[in-house]
Amino acid sequence: MEDQDIQGLIEAVIKADSSDALLEAVESLSESANPIAIPTLIETLGYNNPGAAVAAVEGLINLGDVSVPHLLEQIDGYNYGARAWATRALAGIGHPSALDHLQETALKDFSMSVRRSAAKGLGYIEWSKLSDWEASVGQKQVVATLFKVLDDPEWVVRYATVAGLQNLAVSVDDEILVKSIVERLEKQLETESELGVCARIQLALKLP
Repeated sequence: MEDQDIQGLIEAVIKADSSDALLEAVESLSESANPIAIPTLIETLGYNNPGAAVAAVEGLINLGDVSVPHLLEQIDGYNYGARAWATRALAGIGHPSALDHLQETALKDFSMSVRRSAAKGLGYIEWSKLSDWEASVGQKQVVATLFKVLDDPEWVVRYATVAGLQNLAVSVDDEILVKSIVERLEKQLETESELGVCARIQLALKLP
């Protein structure tokens, strides 16, 4: 798509005069998959329009790594709603540069849905984008964080944490780390009160 066409899509977002018009414009801009759209998609995260925010998040995730510096550069200045949506985008992309933010969010954010997104996202980090040493250090940090998040009072967060730990266990080469994950999940199964989380742990323990 030509740059002038992208500018037209951006203008449509800026000039949208209703929620439906904004949603349609953001969906079209997201589908363009053009990096020029990133600042506008990020700005949309701060609008009071959940549908448009979902569309913007999908567009940012589809654009992948190129979105990450823009998200991280502005995230501390966002209002809470935009910060929450940005966290979902970072979790979906899985770039290692978002590790610190995702770990802090998984542990401390007041919204269970945001903690859930961050916890699951930590299990899907693309470690191949780091050196072996950096990946090893990062994986240990993430495991330690997720072990703490297993104590989250909300079962949906614990459920997402189990999913993150399972994916981490099947994607790393550190046998000691994998063993620690298995042992922690086995311990969690003994004390977990939510049946859905128990079922998810049982699924996770069927590791290849």
